[in-house]
Amino acid sequence: MEQNMIEVKNLVRKFDDFIAVDNISFTVPKGQIFAFLGPNGAGKSTTIKMLTTMLRPTSGTILINGYDPMHNQDDARRSFGIVFQDPSLDDELTAFENMELHSVLYKIPRNIRKKRIEDLMKLVELWDKKDHLVKTFSGGMKRRLEIARGLLHHPKIIFLDEPTLGLDPQTRNLMWDYLKKMNQDEEITVFFTTHYMEEAAKIADEIAIIDHGKIITSGTVKELTEETKTNTLEEAFLSLTGSAIREESANIADQNRARHQMWSKK
Repeated sequence: MEQNMIEVKNLVRKFDDFIAVDNISFTVPKGQIFAFLGPNGAGKSTTIKMLTTMLRPTSGTILINGYDPMHNQDDARRSFGIVFQDPSLDDELTAFENMELHSVLYKIPRNIRKKRIEDLMKLVELWDKKDHLVKTFSGGMKRRLEIARGLLHHPKIIFLDEPTLGLDPQTRNLMWDYLKKMNQDEEITVFFTTHYMEEAAKIADEIAIIDHGKIITSGTVKELTEETKTNTLEEAFLSLTGSAIREESANIADQNRARHQMWSKK
């Protein structure tokens, strides 16, 4: 029987009178690369925060690798890595020190810590920069280091909230090469959001589209284009969500500002 690494049922999150996530349900099987797409303010980041223990649902249930992230936070957190939409590295530490700090927080045994850090930093082609301060890194180098850090504790799932935002095409391609290798070698489940429709079409096994807090459809690229009688994922996306420019809800923006404070309480 196929194991689901993520199970979401009737998930709701309200901010006062605003419903950011409105009764959504979906599953992500082990080893799947799952794209969660939607316009600004659609509920993507709010959903990720609930999945990753940073925000308590108003109602509904979540299982991450079989664990309820609200009642079994430590077990759930050990099951996933995360790359935030905004940078979350310590610029005043070296690349190696950032990795080592993460390994201590996740209680990676000292005898394997250095080897694991070295292997992952070599994977993302940063081992030669291990003693450089992160504040000297380009945006692409920081993203690669964040991915290595997220994979450090052998998670079953990695969450990526717009991980390639602002990166050049070469760095985006390299980043996905790393992640696809981890997906193939370790069967790591990948859950990501992006506004690059070509990226989602190329990478994802399954796609869910959320708008106004509701999942409006899901399926493969082929299924979504057939459903909407369009030729590309971008055309299907616009057909389903409209072409009006969206602004991020102020309520969600306020919650985003508190993200790192909440995460630091783990």
